[in-house]
Parts: sequence; structure tokens; C-alpha cells
Amino acid sequence: MGLDFSHCDAHWAYSGFMRFRRRLAEQIGFALDEMEGFGGTRSFDEMVDDIKPLLDHSDCDGELTPEECKQVAPRLRELVSGWLDDDRDKIQALDLAEGMELAAEEGEPLRFR
Repeated sequence: MGLDFSHCDAHWAYSGFMRFRRRLAEQIGFALDEMEGFGGTRSFDEMVDDIKPLLDHSDCDGELTPEECKQVAPRLRELVSGWLDDDRDKIQALDLAEGMELAAEEGEPLRFR
């Protein structure tokens, strides 16, 4: 059980995906638990970062548009670039970024499933 995506083999347990997104948010100076939809009151409108569509998204369904994929993929790669090469989140994130690039190239949404 967990979260899979179209266009790639990236996979997280739901709890693991939440921890992964917390790490990304912390890197850009946000505490995900303070954000609307995650138990907090802070609006995602305050966030001006290309990773925003991935953070402000359901963790179990939906999709990112091809345009969002084009926006998020390079930022995702950048954010995880300093993580250890054997970090499971980094490995999955790079696979996810590749899937986003493929989806964008094909003009298709990246589906969360």
C-alpha cells in the first residue's frame, strides 16, 4: 500500500511521502504542518517556489499538469541534489522528476495513484 505515479516507478508509503514533503518544505523555509490542509493555518499563497505544486497537493490522488511537471521537476532535482546518494527519498525523487519530465514531454498529466 502506498503512493505510485504514472510515468515512473517512484513509490512511497503514504507516511513516507509526507515525511519527504516535510523535508522539501523545510529546505525552503516552510513547516508543512503549519500549512492549510496539513493541520495549520498558513496559506500556500505565501509560498513562492517552483516546488509548491508538489507540496500543495493531495498525498493520495490527483495529478500534476504537464506545465506543473515542467516547473516542479528541475526544482525537485535541485532540492535533493545535496542529499546523500543512497538516501531513499533522493533516489525516489530523482525517479519522480524523470517521470514528471516524461509526462511534460508527452503533454500528459502525472497521475498520483
